Order: sequence, then structure tokens, then C-alpha cells
Amino acid sequence: MRIRIVGTGRAVPAGCVTTRALEGRLSLAQGVLETASGVVERYVCAGESQIDLASAAARLALDDAGIEAKAVDLIVGGCGVPYQPLPATAPLVMQRLGLADGSAAAFDVNSTCLGFLTAFETAGRMIEAEQCETALVFSAEIASRALPWRDAPEVAALFGDGAAAAVLRKAEPSEGKMAASLMRTYPSAWEACGIGSGGTRFDFHTEPEEFARHSLFHMDGKELFRVTSRHFNGFVSALLERAGWRRDDVDLVVPHQASPFALAHMARQTGFAPEKLVDISARFGNQIAASIPFALDIARRDGRAAPGMKLLFLGTSAGVSFGGMALET
Repeated sequence: MRIRIVGTGRAVPAGCVTTRALEGRLSLAQGVLETASGVVERYVCAGESQIDLASAAARLALDDAGIEAKAVDLIVGGCGVPYQPLPATAPLVMQRLGLADGSAAAFDVNSTCLGFLTAFETAGRMIEAEQCETALVFSAEIASRALPWRDAPEVAALFGDGAAAAVLRKAEPSEGKMAASLMRTYPSAWEACGIGSGGTRFDFHTEPEEFARHSLFHMDGKELFRVTSRHFNGFVSALLERAGWRRDDVDLVVPHQASPFALAHMARQTGFAPEKLVDISARFGNQIAASIPFALDIARRDGRAAPGMKLLFLGTSAGVSFGGMALET
């Protein structure tokens, strides 16, 4: 697909919480949680909402692209956890940006931590089909909610809040392209990671205890490690083959920021040099679907993702799915 990123932006809440401060609140020995999670600090919402973060990131992306909000005719939200079950989150972001009724289409997609990549591909295909000209794709997460601080503080300490957005337009032949995208799902590990309540699985009125018990995030790290160890390297090879790239062709890997240890394992498993990976996990934590676009914005503004480069987006998600995209900028 002849699609290019013309602008990106990111946003975090005002409050930054260190892991050492969390250890004090939980009466844990100094360093124990930081050692277990690898995360040093993360940003946590207090007064800010998910829509505040999404809108702030979107405005920065539009500023970076040098266009006004009214030029956008498609908004796709790719959040792992929405603002509410119904309606979708994207129309509210559209409203906050001041777009007039009927001036754009706005909807959500959800592939949990891979939401941004799914939203990106969806928007890209609509641009290619000439159903729209300018798309705003965003992921915004308040990942600090519903965490298992009592039973698994080392898991809870992985997450942080944030949002990021990208503006997409059709590319000219000399301006790059999406060389390939790929997703593969392993539903045998469906129960390994998730939040059970909030949908139709448990009825709040008839099953209040089950609803409450499944309202917190849970993760079976050993099962996720087993699936990724067995299949992820082959997945990356298939994505590169589809793009017609070799591993050495990749200039920069922009991965989902699952955890500092997960990124180190990814580097070892896939053979990419650690310096080719954008690793912000220790400073911002796991921002669910916002992780990939957030890391991309940092890389672009630091000059690590420049025109003419080959970028590889990689991630895993609850479900369990592997996803990736090969993008020539």
C-alpha cells in the first residue's frame, strides 16, 4: 500500500510515579518491584481522561503534519480498552477535535495491544480504496486501572498510561509504502491474559461475585513466554519474507513495549541488535495499544525514524496474536 505517515504525536498525564514510590506504598522492600518488573517509572492519570490523552496526542500529530483537524475525513481508534463499551471511542475524539457532524467517519477496532497496527492497516486500505484522503489513527490507554496490586504487584507495576496518534495520507511512488503486514493468532492461549468483566461474559446482576472476580487484569507470564518462544521468530521470518526484506535491511524495530525483559528476549530471539530496537519501557511502562505509536513518535522526534528508512513494527497481544508491519518511510 502506498501509505505514508505525515505526522505523529503523543501525550501522557501530568503525574509520574516511580516504582520506588510504589514499593513504599505497598510496604515492599526497596528495589524488589523494580527488579521484578524492570520498569523504573510510568505516568498515571489522576484528573485526566482517556479522551483528554487521545485528543492531546491527535492535536500534536495534526500540528506535526501541518494540517488542520477539518482536513481529516477518517478517524480510527485502536485502543485495547475503550472509554466505554458503547458507543465507540473515536466519535468522541472526533467531537473533541471540533470536527463538524458528518464531516468524517469515526469508528474503533480492537486487537488489544496490536490495536494501532490494525487501525493503521484499516485506515490505509480505506485511503488506497479512495474512500478517504486523510486519516487520523490513535491509541489511548489508561492502563493503570484494574490492576492486580494485591495478588501480582510485579505484573501491575508493568503498566503506564499514555496515548499516541498518527496522520496518514496516500504516498507518491518516491515517498515510501507499507511493504507488508501480517497477523497470526494462537487461541490456545486465549485465557493467558485479559480482563473477563465488562462485556457479556458475566452478568453484573445475576453473577456479581464472578463479575467482581474477573474485573481485574490477569496474566500467565509462563504461558505467554511459551507461545512466543515457540512461534515468534518464525512469525518475524514470515513477515520479512512477505516484505521481501532480509533482517539486515531493517533500519529500526518499533516494538510493543510489553516489558524491559520482554524486549530483551525479543532481541535475543529474533537476532536484531538491541540498538535497533526502540526501548522506552523502563520509562513509560506498558501502554497497551499506545505503546507502538508512542515509541514511534519518540523515534521520529529523536531522528531515529527518518525518511528513506525501513521500519519494522512488531508486537504481541492478548488472544494471543502476533502482529507486524514493514514500512518504508
